[in-house]
Amino acid sequence: MARWGMVIDFDKCVGCQSCAIACKAENNVPHGSPEEHRRRTAPFWHKVIAVSNGKYPVQRTDLIPMPCMHCDNAPCVTVCPARATYHRDDGIVMQNFRRCIGCKYCIVACPYGVRSFNYKEPAEQEYHRPDPPPNREDKGVWPYPHRVHGVVEKCTFCFHRIDEAAKQGQKVGEEVVTACAEACPARAIYFGDLDDTNSEVSKLLAARPSIRLREGMGTHPKVFYLLK
Repeated sequence: MARWGMVIDFDKCVGCQSCAIACKAENNVPHGSPEEHRRRTAPFWHKVIAVSNGKYPVQRTDLIPMPCMHCDNAPCVTVCPARATYHRDDGIVMQNFRRCIGCKYCIVACPYGVRSFNYKEPAEQEYHRPDPPPNREDKGVWPYPHRVHGVVEKCTFCFHRIDEAAKQGQKVGEEVVTACAEACPARAIYFGDLDDTNSEVSKLLAARPSIRLREGMGTHPKVFYLLK
């Protein structure tokens, strides 16, 4: 069984946010209205954050692409009372919309801030449990055409591409990659099997120094960043 992971090269990333837009297009994530962006409630499964280092006049800004880290020891899985968040056998952290009750415990527990709550419109004051959408792992209904409010959403490493590649006999990491990796014009994002020593991600990690965000928290994320 593979253990899917991602490597992002700080040297190549130019902060264009093509990865974030490709993720929205691939997974049918709504762009959000201007009002939602003003309230900071627009959902993002993948985003690019800017972090300032140093003090003026010696100061620089680092751009960090932030998908879900798909931690081996994911706190979001532990705290979910409905078991809506779970690990697949290949290590991908999934979100089952049919089980999610919108309590947002997982958002609070995630140290990376990579989960989004699909808020209702401001005019809808009362919260009602939404009717469950189709099972997101049913082939043929992904990406599903409609959205439901009141549930948590997140990056899934484009699991539907991985599953389809397995059916077609294609090589994940070479012929098939995630939407963000495919769209990156600088080719700063790499995806593949971390346990395969011949995969591109494993070779990059062996050849260059890398870090994982907030590694000291013991979450063991599967997204690595190659240092400049």
